[in-house]
Amino acid sequence: MATEASGTSAAPLANPVAIISPQYCYPYPVDLAIVRKVWTLADGNFDVQDINGNIIFKVKEILLTFLHEKKLILDPAGNTIVTLRRKAMTAHSRWQVFRGESTDPKDVIFTAKTHSIFYLKTKLDVFLANNNTDEKVCDFKVKGSFFERSCVVYAGDEDSTTIVAQMHKKHSAQSILLGKTNFTVTVYPNIDYAFIVALIVILDDINREAQDAAS
Repeated sequence: MATEASGTSAAPLANPVAIISPQYCYPYPVDLAIVRKVWTLADGNFDVQDINGNIIFKVKEILLTFLHEKKLILDPAGNTIVTLRRKAMTAHSRWQVFRGESTDPKDVIFTAKTHSIFYLKTKLDVFLANNNTDEKVCDFKVKGSFFERSCVVYAGDEDSTTIVAQMHKKHSAQSILLGKTNFTVTVYPNIDYAFIVALIVILDDINREAQDAAS
């Protein structure tokens, strides 16, 4: 179970925002750590832990073909919470997130896409399944630099200043000694933290794609 973030204060939204499930909405801020072994940095597999080191989710990457891939977010028992699939051959990096192990269009929870193929600065628009604006007005957006661990997630469209989650660098002698890469994400009160983790998985893929293109 996720635990209350220490030393974090935020004015909670009036009502829980349950994108994936109400069980992932807490009335207090939640800190989650993204942990991945340095020697597997090139792949898309990592763990999500609470501040006590308990595993909350596991992220598993599945390469189907050169142009198709998907990722699974699993609970500690190995059950699939959501399936993320990247759409190939598009001008923007574009992902669809489905409930459970489904990839049926009727089970789409949300879609996320970047503004361009240049990722020096991340700008990700998120559209929920019930968004009827033809992707003209986003429901959430992400701005910042994933590489620098300075991304912020906002609720609302381009002009919104309502922060629902933000990333923090976290380097320690212990994490270096254990050979792990580590950063934390603070999820604000009443926000679905599984939804935020899904966004982190997408950002991670975009960042790795940009690094591969630059190398």
